Amino acid sequence: MSNSIREIFLKLREDERGATLVEYGVALLVAIIAGGGFLINLADNTNSNFSEANSSITQR
Repeated sequence: MSNSIREIFLKLREDERGATLVEYGVALLVAIIAGGGFLINLADNTNSNFSEANSSITQR
């Protein structure tokens, strides 16, 4: 099985027509960073909403 994986990586290294493995890695890294930023922003907004709801409930 490891030989077949090795063969696939060797083919990807030699193939210059499409995106290389490095380009796919960079694209994946950018997607992870953008997704992480989105999730952090979403969590912050959700926390603010729950804090406001808690404040208005406890004031009554």
